[in-house]
Amino acid sequence: MSDTSIQNPSLRGLSAQAREAKSWPFEQARILLDRTLKLRLSDGERDLAASLIAQGKADEAVSTFPVLAQPVVFQCGFGASGLPHMGTFGEAARPTMVRTAFRALTEDAIPTKLIVFSDDMDGLRKIPDNVPNREMLEEDRDKPVSAVRDPFGEYESFAAHNNARLRAFLDGFGFDYEFMSSTQTYKSGRFDEVLLKILARFDAVQGVMLPTLGEERRATYSPFLPVSPKSGRVLQAPTVGRDVEKGTITFPDEDGTLTEVPVTGGHVKLQWRPDWAARWYALGVDFEASGKDLVDSVRVSNKLVKVLGGTPPEAFHFELFMDENNQKISKSKGNGLTMEEWLRYGAPESLAYYMYQSPKSAKRLYFDVIPKATDEYLQQLEAFNKARATSNATAIDNPAWHVHRGAPPEKGSPLSFSLLLNLVSAADASTKDILWGFVSRYMPGADAQTEPMLDRLIGYAINYYEDFVKPSKKFRAPDDKERAAMEDLLARFKALPADADAETIQNEVFEVGKTAGFEPLRAWFQALYEVLLGQSQGPRFGSFAAIFGLERTIALIEQALAGELAAA
Repeated sequence: MSDTSIQNPSLRGLSAQAREAKSWPFEQARILLDRTLKLRLSDGERDLAASLIAQGKADEAVSTFPVLAQPVVFQCGFGASGLPHMGTFGEAARPTMVRTAFRALTEDAIPTKLIVFSDDMDGLRKIPDNVPNREMLEEDRDKPVSAVRDPFGEYESFAAHNNARLRAFLDGFGFDYEFMSSTQTYKSGRFDEVLLKILARFDAVQGVMLPTLGEERRATYSPFLPVSPKSGRVLQAPTVGRDVEKGTITFPDEDGTLTEVPVTGGHVKLQWRPDWAARWYALGVDFEASGKDLVDSVRVSNKLVKVLGGTPPEAFHFELFMDENNQKISKSKGNGLTMEEWLRYGAPESLAYYMYQSPKSAKRLYFDVIPKATDEYLQQLEAFNKARATSNATAIDNPAWHVHRGAPPEKGSPLSFSLLLNLVSAADASTKDILWGFVSRYMPGADAQTEPMLDRLIGYAINYYEDFVKPSKKFRAPDDKERAAMEDLLARFKALPADADAETIQNEVFEVGKTAGFEPLRAWFQALYEVLLGQSQGPRFGSFAAIFGLERTIALIEQALAGELAAA
């Protein structure tokens, strides 16, 4: 689904800003542009091309030097032995952000493409914990994942199932990418040239790999993992013979029989680090982002690329995601969040925003991060649109610009996710219609058509409330100080007109807290949330009361003072 020839008008005219932008995708884009010019042009040509691009004349640079019309290749990998998870999405989202920044930096004149590469020819070494029919998978252990039967019974193989899950999400989010299967790449002959080169430079490859291994593994290690002609399993077998002229290796099969197979055509699979290097070399990869846990693998694979006569891609290392217990997210464990789970409770935009934020810092990836990520995204989108409206400039360092690949929508949501959660909680709403009943009274004329983002957030808020907030709600009775303050608040609210706006209501809440002597003042608001809503925090109380309705808010306070909420 990738088309490197399509230019995006919204990314043009931004090169001057892109050269000065501070956000991390632009930092990486500038490094990548330097690499591209250095690898493809002579010194004199490079100076001219760089000068033209700096003047906003990237089109002229490409027409002057046709070699620049070859796509700059971004790549991310997917381990098809487990179900896709949030880390998998991040590995596609972050290179896409750098890719968008690169396109803006170069006036979208230098073509780019993102390859999503599924390592589905790898042997299934470990059975995931979160799949059915594990006994069946045990029978297929060590076969290429593309030859393992689908435990869900939906596809021709386990790899096909996992690849489909990945692609469905990436397609749903609108990623522009080229999907590649390791099995198809090996079997089609796409890797034949690099496989024969590794065979010819076997000793040099071993010279890089063996020092990285323990003594026992060094004794039998080979960069080639033959696929047994008898069992179909991917074997960790030593290479006991090589024939460079014939392009073959000899190895002991599972029954000990010495067997000769070509290294081409899908008869062997490369070990992990040589495979990564071969992929970079054969596909001409220019940029790849990977987790901090793969720093050593990148270093080794870089050396292997050089052995093959190539240049390693630019590497960007990001910190890992942790689950609620501060454990690394793992496909085989199935801990943390799945993509489907995030999308039940939060917008795809909020997920992309979470991926954008501080990639060099480890972050928890669990259900409780969704509301905050959603509201921060909405705040950034609002700030972007305010800047666009007031200065007619494109705020390319704003996260919303990166989340939406250079084209943020002109409208977000007038209500925050946290406010909607509290509205759902107070109203015990179970359907969108109930929530829209409150919202439409507060915002006459608003509906799902005029406020599509708000409509989506209402659905997410109902799901989140039902699954996480409602089961953990715990009301408490007010203490004497809080009770006196709430009685004061009740009297003030009754004195307000029924259509009092959010600011007026908020001012009354503030005055009550100050008069009652709450220090800090947030303790007063926390008391309101705990007594009235059964939770320790919430949105701006005035906005909540205005949307929920002053009359209903008064009734809610009266219930709390009568002890009805805490007793429920």
